[in-house]
Amino acid sequence: MRKNFLDFLQATKPAILCLQETKCRPAQVEPSWPAAYTTFWNSATRKGYSGTAIFTQPRPLRVTTDLGLVQHDGEGRVLTAEYPDFFLVNVYVPNSQRELTRLAYRQQWDRDFLKFLKRLERKKPVIWCGDLNVAHTEIDLANPRANVHNHGFTPEERAGFTAYIQAGFVDTFREFEPGPNHYTWWSPRANARARNLGWRLDYFMISSSLRSRLKGAEILSRVRGSDHCPISLELH
Repeated sequence: MRKNFLDFLQATKPAILCLQETKCRPAQVEPSWPAAYTTFWNSATRKGYSGTAIFTQPRPLRVTTDLGLVQHDGEGRVLTAEYPDFFLVNVYVPNSQRELTRLAYRQQWDRDFLKFLKRLERKKPVIWCGDLNVAHTEIDLANPRANVHNHGFTPEERAGFTAYIQAGFVDTFREFEPGPNHYTWWSPRANARARNLGWRLDYFMISSSLRSRLKGAEILSRVRGSDHCPISLELH
């Protein structure tokens, strides 16, 4: 909010905005929020940690939080909005941590989250987006060889992402841009952003039945204010 976020919102005017790692409570920002948006939050039990939010102009039919699994809920990581012709799932996927102390948990998360998505998909198509904390292929980060066993690029995490693709979900950005050097997160160290030494950690995924409605999927790398940049999805 202190880094021209409302100016960005006014300039782009998204119909629906999804945020991850919000860390705050609604009362801390909602007094300043534009009235055009209805807001929904899933804040972590632990203050100042994790959290997701959806700000939407079209009113959803309903909004639910979490996965319904005690081992995963409480960190504010999942927020699902149901609209007439699709579900929108906003997710902040757990980080496996620098020493990979949460890697086994992350693998279980991927399996359980995929089951959750496929249950939704039995009813209607699914759009899901967020910080997935994984670079899927070698072109999704600047230095793949140096990071092959680091969190965010382990074989286990990459296999978890591949399972989503094999289950029929589409990585929308790759429908338009097959090449390298497109990233959504940069380390604050070593002038990484200016040198474009980044990782693609943020994705818009869709059910394959929505592929014909794809109009655009972009990485808004020029937008500052965070170590991540926004991404966008446009459907016909």
